[in-house]
Amino acid sequence: MKSTVKEIQERFDNEVDRFSNIQTGQTTTIDAPLALELIAQAAAATTPQATTLLDIGCGAGNYSLRLLQELPALDVTLVDLSRPMLDRAIERITAVSPNKSITPIQGDIRTIDLGEQQVDIILASAVLHHLREEEEWHTLFRKLHRALRPGGSLWIFDLIAHEIPAVQAVMWKRYGQYLIDFKDEAYRDLVYTYIEQEDSPRPLTFQVDALRRAGFSAVDILHKNSVFAAFGAVK
Repeated sequence: MKSTVKEIQERFDNEVDRFSNIQTGQTTTIDAPLALELIAQAAAATTPQATTLLDIGCGAGNYSLRLLQELPALDVTLVDLSRPMLDRAIERITAVSPNKSITPIQGDIRTIDLGEQQVDIILASAVLHHLREEEEWHTLFRKLHRALRPGGSLWIFDLIAHEIPAVQAVMWKRYGQYLIDFKDEAYRDLVYTYIEQEDSPRPLTFQVDALRRAGFSAVDILHKNSVFAAFGAVK
């Protein structure tokens, strides 16, 4: 049985300090700082006239903070399961932009009403892999498409799987070696355990196809390394 939404929320309630720094908060994620830079730069270049940002699974606010360096006038809506994460994100954003408009929403993105044509940029970092059934992915991508204004863009960094079992085995082994090199085999086993318990990643190819099916007019891949990828789409 996979973790429930409540169980995932409780784990992240206790991880706020770790996720308050992109260098230390994403130690289980390959190329996290690079993905942060690429997504911020690509989002700003693709949607330069943006005025509104929706950051889903915002955590402690790393991605919003970095994008605000590129587009400082953005009004920000933060969505996360964890109230302590939301509070930390608000604190960090307010510290650098005291007059910033910030709207926090605690809850599951699958059940939150996002409206239609409300935002210019959507960020989703390390959150979509918690989706379960295939139809959940299609439903959420359609929902995010509706929420974007014409010309708006969606940017994702996440854990992914592979369609070819042999390739998945190779990439999973490489990821395991990354975790061992970072710390040790016990750390690798710990990370493997909670991925198995919490996560349901889908192949990058599946997600690209699903984005097009949801109505996005253009999809692009920014970076892929082992079992992580950064990519985006334009409405």
